[in-house]
Amino acid sequence: MFGCGGMVGWQIRRREDSTRGKLMLLEGQVSIITGGGRGIGRAIAQRFAKEGAAVVVTARTAGEIEAVAGEIRSAGGRAAAVAADIAREDDCARIVAATREKFDRIDILVNNAGIFGPVKPAEEITAAEWDEALAINLRAAFLLARLVLPEMYARGSGTILNISSLAAKAAFAWEAPYAASKAGLLGLTRCLAAEAARKGVRVNAICPGPVFETNMSKELGLELSRRMGMDPKKQVEDFANTVLQGRGQTAEEIAAAAVFLVSSEASAITGQAVNVDGGMAFY
Repeated sequence: MFGCGGMVGWQIRRREDSTRGKLMLLEGQVSIITGGGRGIGRAIAQRFAKEGAAVVVTARTAGEIEAVAGEIRSAGGRAAAVAADIAREDDCARIVAATREKFDRIDILVNNAGIFGPVKPAEEITAAEWDEALAINLRAAFLLARLVLPEMYARGSGTILNISSLAAKAAFAWEAPYAASKAGLLGLTRCLAAEAARKGVRVNAICPGPVFETNMSKELGLELSRRMGMDPKKQVEDFANTVLQGRGQTAEEIAAAAVFLVSSEASAITGQAVNVDGGMAFY
């Protein structure tokens, strides 16, 4: 009952504010979004910009992130692109330095970039494949958090949002490096939240379910279909049936949750791993 009342109050405030003009949940804030060139990262970058944040998108593919930054600027927002490989410590430092040079500060870090890695049983996975998945999905989040936290602590405000996965909480075959790295990201989220809470900084995670529109999901679906000897369309349909809502999630739905969690509307939420999975975890 109390939760419903809070939600009604939030909706009323939004309606009241909309009569005076657009409500900007992230007005004046500066954000870094890794893996911002496509899929979930692109959707988060565009949504943050619409809510008033300056956005720095970073990924290895310069053309993709430059396109996203250009779209945001064309719509009247503030954005910059920094091509970098977050598996490299020097590149992480360069992303942070470029953001400060362009926008003077960092208020929000979204650790979204990730790879699925090998779709193989554990005994077939090489050490190099394991290390690559953990370097991109987990180590990079630590490196970037370590770089932005001192500034956030000094200011007494800031938010870090880690994009994990339902795979961090549920068991699926043929994804040991991905699941382990995403579960590690939840551990990192909780530890950082514990350290940062009394210093004005919040740290949370989102665990998306299947987002079929992304390149990662499409490539994964094809590989799973090949391994199982199934028609790719049938494989997607069968997987969607494991979701309570009977469908995958969209990048926009993940982005909407991301805006909420980094905004002041979520000021009492920290150390949490929020499922945005259509109820898949409870099916």
